[in-house]
Amino acid sequence: MENRIKKITAILDEKKAENIETIDLTGKGYLVDQVVIATTLNGKHAYSLTNYLKDGLKPDGEEFLRIDETDDWTIIDLGDILIHLMSEQYREKYQIEEFLDEIKKGSL
Repeated sequence: MENRIKKITAILDEKKAENIETIDLTGKGYLVDQVVIATTLNGKHAYSLTNYLKDGLKPDGEEFLRIDETDDWTIIDLGDILIHLMSEQYREKYQIEEFLDEIKKGSL
């Protein structure tokens, strides 16, 4: 799992995603074990990041189960990892990190 997360964050970092965060939710009863969140520059950047992730992860056998895309928020489901690519405005508005931190702490 650790190597998968490192590869995901490396691709996002290399392709100019900002404020990349990973949250380990293993054993917390959440939908997935790991969540990666990154800020995108715009909708086209999010689309490009999704394609870079596909190109970079599929050779390792990573399966993209579902991708939901808008200009402001893209969610990539890898089964045990969720990747959120969010515009700066949506990231500020929804503050998903705070919600996930509460789950991690067991507060929810």
